[in-house]
Amino acid sequence: MRAEPYWLQLYVAGNTEQSLRSLRNIRRICESKLSKDYLLEIFDLYQQPELASRVQVIAAQTLIKLFPLPVRRLVGDMTNTDKILSSLGLATG
Repeated sequence: MRAEPYWLQLYVAGNTEQSLRSLRNIRRICESKLSKDYLLEIFDLYQQPELASRVQVIAAQTLIKLFPLPVRRLVGDMTNTDKILSSLGLATG
């Protein structure tokens, strides 16, 4: 087990089907690949629009991996599991 958990932030835009699908897939990936060794924060840009400029999010859906370093950003469709795993450094192949 790592000394510190993965720290992820998911930025979505409202309660849309795309946002809910992204959230479900990210949670599923975290539970299956990281077990309990992660912190996942969810931010709704409709409810907190000022966050977009503060953290430089240019589009919803955005996943930011803050830890472990290096920081990574994944923008767009969060249903491509292989792309997400690769971005998180968890790709198996």
